[in-house]
Amino acid sequence: MSDNFSDISATLTTIRDYIRYGASRFRDAGVFFGHGTVSAIDEAAAIVLHTLHQPYDLSPVYLDSTLTMPEREAILAMFERRINERKPSAYLTHEAIFAGLSFFVDERVLIPRSPIAELIEDQFNPWVDPDSVNRILDLCTGSGCIAIACAYAFPDVPVDAVDLSEDALAVAAINVEKHDRVEQITLFQSDLFSQLPHERYDIIVSNPPYVAVEEWQNLPPEYHAEPAMGFKGGESGLDIVLQILASAKDYLSKHGVLIVEVGSSAETLQNRFPEIPFYWLDFQRGGDGVFLLTAEQVDQFHSLFIDALN
Repeated sequence: MSDNFSDISATLTTIRDYIRYGASRFRDAGVFFGHGTVSAIDEAAAIVLHTLHQPYDLSPVYLDSTLTMPEREAILAMFERRINERKPSAYLTHEAIFAGLSFFVDERVLIPRSPIAELIEDQFNPWVDPDSVNRILDLCTGSGCIAIACAYAFPDVPVDAVDLSEDALAVAAINVEKHDRVEQITLFQSDLFSQLPHERYDIIVSNPPYVAVEEWQNLPPEYHAEPAMGFKGGESGLDIVLQILASAKDYLSKHGVLIVEVGSSAETLQNRFPEIPFYWLDFQRGGDGVFLLTAEQVDQFHSLFIDALN
C-alpha cells in the first residue's frame, strides 16, 4: 500500500466518506460518465458498494458504517483503476444494472444503459396489450439485458435474442443462465434476421449499432473501451437500422410493434424519411432517440425502406 493510500485510509472511515472522496477524484481527473451512471457520485457509489459486496440499493442507514482497513484499500485501488485505465466502472466490477436487474458484463459487450428498460418495465404500455403478446424478438442483444428484462416482464412468453458476435452471445448465455431463463430465451448467432426461423413477433425491440464512424472516433476514451462493433453504424450511423426497417415487415405480427433505439442518429433518420411519422418515445427517467412504428406503418412504408438500402 502506498503512503498516499495510507494517509487517505487513515482519514476516511465510512462508506459515505469513500463515495464522496471517489466523486471528487473522478471530477478532478475528468473521467467520463454515461455507462449506467450519470454522475461522479453515482459512479463512486457503484464502485464502493460493489467492492464491499453490498447491493446497489443499500439502505442509507448503512452509509455511516465504518470500513475495515482492507476494505478501504480495496476501494482506493478500484478508484485508481477507474481513473488510470479510463474503463467504465461496470468493466471493473463486471456488473451492470438494467431494468432493476443485475447483469454480468465484460469488454465483449456494450454496457447496458438503454432507456428502453423503462418501456420494458411498463410492459410496453400503452403500445401493446400484454395479454396478446405471444413472442418477442431482441435484435443485437449484446449482454442479453433487453431479452432477459422482457422475459421478466412477460414470464410466459418465448423470447428470441439475436447477435452477430459470438463473444457477445457467450456473455448473453452467462446472463440467461444467471437469471434462470434458459427455457424461455433462445439465443441465435445471426446477422439480424438472416438465421432466424420464420416467426411472427408481437414485439421486435433493438438497440443496434447506430453511431456514425466520425462521431465514434471522437467519443471519450471510456467508449473506446467497449467493442467498436456495438457502436459503428456506418458513415451515416444508419446502416444497421435501415436493414432492420427493410426486413421487419416479414417478422412482425399483424398488431406488432417495432421499437428501435437510434440515439444520436435520430435526427439523421427523421431527415432521411420526412414523410414517415416515427413516434419518438419519452422516458420519465431520461433518454431519447427511441422510435416506435406499428406493423401497419412498417408495411405502409416498406418500399421506402427498401429503396434506402439501394
